Amino acid sequence: MKHVVFDIGAVLVEWDPALAWVDDLGQSETNAFLERINFDKLNLACDAGATFNEAASLLDDSDDAALLRQYVERYSQTVPNKIQGTWDILNALKAKDVRVFAITNWSVETWPQGCKAHPELAEVFEFTVVSGQVGMIKPSVEIFSYFCVEAGVDAADCIFTDDGLHNCLGAKAAGMNAIHFTGPDALEAGLKQRGLL
Repeated sequence: MKHVVFDIGAVLVEWDPALAWVDDLGQSETNAFLERINFDKLNLACDAGATFNEAASLLDDSDDAALLRQYVERYSQTVPNKIQGTWDILNALKAKDVRVFAITNWSVETWPQGCKAHPELAEVFEFTVVSGQVGMIKPSVEIFSYFCVEAGVDAADCIFTDDGLHNCLGAKAAGMNAIHFTGPDALEAGLKQRGLL
């Protein structure tokens, strides 16, 4: 194994969509709103290529639709902090000339906002697949196979890490090794076991 492929949200940066509205609505009303509109499912559809305006247009309640339409412009508030321990690992890998890549489920609309909040995301990887840009989404084998072709790497040479176990299973189905991300310490241990750190 020669290369490490990172997920980004909840691995390299914290992400909490409630932060887009909590200052206005408070935590309990924000939570109720997110549950009421099935935000997780709508967000996944946007990660796959839909727009948040299209998602909002499907909501029956006009107030809820107006709130959802605020999401993209407020997105930077939802990714406030780096997960520094993972960045330390990434930098250590690069210092050892390990090639680092990323495959992320991220909307084509919010990805630029995330990169504005954390410019390193646009610079640190040799190649990044953003699901919303390519119309494929983890954990489908398709997106991992697409990554390998476009990056010019063999799946068997890649170690993928993601906080979603289902995404790790998708990577394994595509022929990659995978480490389920539960924190920087466990990731570091897994990479040491595989001889990359």
